[in-house]
Amino acid sequence: TNCVTMVWRLFKNLSEEQQRYEKQLIFEHPAFVKLCQQLLRNARRMTRGDLVFSLHAVVHLGVPQNTLLIQTLVRVCQEKLNQLDNRCISVLATTLAGMDKDKNVSALQAGLQLLVEQRISSIRDIFILQNLMKCLGKDAPSFLKKKLEMAVLREIDGLTFLNALRMFPALTAMNYCSLPILNACSKKIKENVHDAPFRQLILILEACHTLQYRNVKLFSALADYVNSTAYLWDKRQIILFLSACETLGFQPRELLDIFTEKVTEDPEFLNLKNLLIVLRVCSRLNYVPRVQKHLFFETLHSCLNRCLPQLSNTELLKAVYSLGILGYLPHHALDVLLQKDSKDELVLSDDLKEQNAVMLRCVKTCMELDSPSFTKPAFVVTENLSSLVSLNLRKAQEALMELLGGENMFRQNVRLPYKYHIDFEIRMDSDRKKVLPIAATDDHPDSRVQRLAFLFAPMSAFCLGTTHPQGKLAMKKRHLSKLGYHVILIQNKKFQEMTYEDAVEFLKGKIYSEDACSFPEATVQDN
Repeated sequence: TNCVTMVWRLFKNLSEEQQRYEKQLIFEHPAFVKLCQQLLRNARRMTRGDLVFSLHAVVHLGVPQNTLLIQTLVRVCQEKLNQLDNRCISVLATTLAGMDKDKNVSALQAGLQLLVEQRISSIRDIFILQNLMKCLGKDAPSFLKKKLEMAVLREIDGLTFLNALRMFPALTAMNYCSLPILNACSKKIKENVHDAPFRQLILILEACHTLQYRNVKLFSALADYVNSTAYLWDKRQIILFLSACETLGFQPRELLDIFTEKVTEDPEFLNLKNLLIVLRVCSRLNYVPRVQKHLFFETLHSCLNRCLPQLSNTELLKAVYSLGILGYLPHHALDVLLQKDSKDELVLSDDLKEQNAVMLRCVKTCMELDSPSFTKPAFVVTENLSSLVSLNLRKAQEALMELLGGENMFRQNVRLPYKYHIDFEIRMDSDRKKVLPIAATDDHPDSRVQRLAFLFAPMSAFCLGTTHPQGKLAMKKRHLSKLGYHVILIQNKKFQEMTYEDAVEFLKGKIYSEDACSFPEATVQDN
């Protein structure tokens, strides 16, 4: 046991390349074969500690799971399960978490689960509890997940920084979002973020995405740390971090500013994979640099042209779509895309067909509305979809009726060209002082009439913790502005939380305040 454990300890500290080479030498060494035979013969005579550490070592050295040695050690662990102390249970749990499910492993895991249920009140070590969480995984019964949570919370005052880092993947393994635990871990990580390895930062963000845990203060602390130490990190590491932020809908503005400078200074590092990630991040988070934005987009455009021969049809469509969302039209790539579309080369399998059709339609809309030659139409053809509004808009409808004096003063569920839809439309005189009846302005169209479009959007349509719209909503707002609307974006969840009286006052302020409509354009086409 000491021998095989020492081999594992030496082996795990090698690089991946060295491990591949050394593993072959180890397995071919005659002494290793004899060592495995000796382990097999003595399995039932081993102490509980030697047994679990031997299994842990040979599994992590890569001895195939279907060998007689591994299967025998697993069966003997099953026989001696009740003799294991908490430390041995922890080692066994770590080992099983990395093994494939087969008949013997599943039986041992089921036995371990029963043992944990009996012993959980006596386990005071958070490290051991985390190993059990990883081993039992998402298939553990709900009551056992709750017991593990309560056991961790009992010891939460003794939480170390390392415990806090390991807790995110442990909870992810169980697919269990414990807010008290995650909040305590987040606080510990924020206090010691400068000690966190870069890989751990990515794992934390990925775990938050999986667990649907949103903590803006934690994300900001991580982003500020990476931002302040950006000179230490490789550009590809920063791309990984930004990609993890994008999946959470979180925009680390200052880090993006620094990164765009790096891109414009040295665009050669943007290979196809990295370019597609950068385009996805910027478009989803609706990010345009404050300075040198034209240079940034021209750099991305140049990189896209360089990568064109390597792009699949879907990748080409996604790249052009991402730039289109931001209001930038990459002409050469666009020409190639339209040629492929004319030859029906963009038709794909059914699971991608609808998604690609939506993206292509969006690209064509951007070509028309974001073109410098596009002029605001004097009249926009609209259609009322229905007089009924969804339940989550009922409060807004009632507030507008009280504020404006009746349903004839606004429209609801309005469909516009380009398949756009607005929740409510209000028309006002040119000075924005008086709301006009809908019928009167329909009968006597007047280009001086101001049209207000209310969009009640979910929180998921905004960057996390802000009122900054994400890409698709920002593009819709931009296009409605091109069609002549003053667009008012409202976070519907916040609106629903208002009292009825506050909701009426809120809408009154939006309607009669010009500032409410002057949302800054975050696009390249702001001239």
